[in-house]
Amino acid sequence: MTTTQLQPMPGDWRRALAVVAHPDDLEYGCSAAIAAWTDEGREVAYVLATRGEAGIDTIEPARCGPLREREQRASAAVVGVTEVEFLDHQDGVIEYGTALRRDIAAAIRRHRPELVITLNHRDTWGGVAWNTPDHVAVGRATLDAAGDAGNRWIFPELVEQGLDPWDGVRWVAVAGSSAPTHAVDATAGLERAVASLLEHRSYIEVLTEEDPETYVRRFLTGHAEAMGERFGGRPAVTFELFSR
Repeated sequence: MTTTQLQPMPGDWRRALAVVAHPDDLEYGCSAAIAAWTDEGREVAYVLATRGEAGIDTIEPARCGPLREREQRASAAVVGVTEVEFLDHQDGVIEYGTALRRDIAAAIRRHRPELVITLNHRDTWGGVAWNTPDHVAVGRATLDAAGDAGNRWIFPELVEQGLDPWDGVRWVAVAGSSAPTHAVDATAGLERAVASLLEHRSYIEVLTEEDPETYVRRFLTGHAEAMGERFGGRPAVTFELFSR
């Protein structure tokens, strides 16, 4: 059977906005691409729906949220991202709907990206593991908000707040998809991807008893190399790309 090769991601853009549910969502596989993009002088900003406050069983949300926010900002800085926003939806119980779409559309209008990035919005991870409701809600809302952002008659209150429509989103790229179409060479950004995920040490230490760096390096390197089989043998970060 012939393996379908992945196409390179488009390169004719200047600004990207990544929208995900939790701290560490981008670092589990996407940040090597972001490091490569910022190296090229592109602008990338992050928007997170929550502060991940319900993510660590041993730390109550009031302490966990600020801790994970600090770790996310440090993690983003490793790959050249300085703008990190939090929408303050409640971790674990994000609801898909107009409120979420409005908040993401507003972020798209503020940042005016050509490329929007989000995480797997489908029910499962490759038909093997069940996805979380937060990932599904934020991924679907991001795909929808890319259109909402350009329509002045959807959420007209945003115009009243000074956020004019932005119809400049040309693509939405879904990371972690089981049906990827495009990829970015992870070679140059892989070491920074490892360092970036390691900034989420508080979270990683409750996930595994293994040495955090060993765990992170094996996870990211193994995934990038496996994906590289469809990208000319180069380690790869993959995306399912939806054009608009």
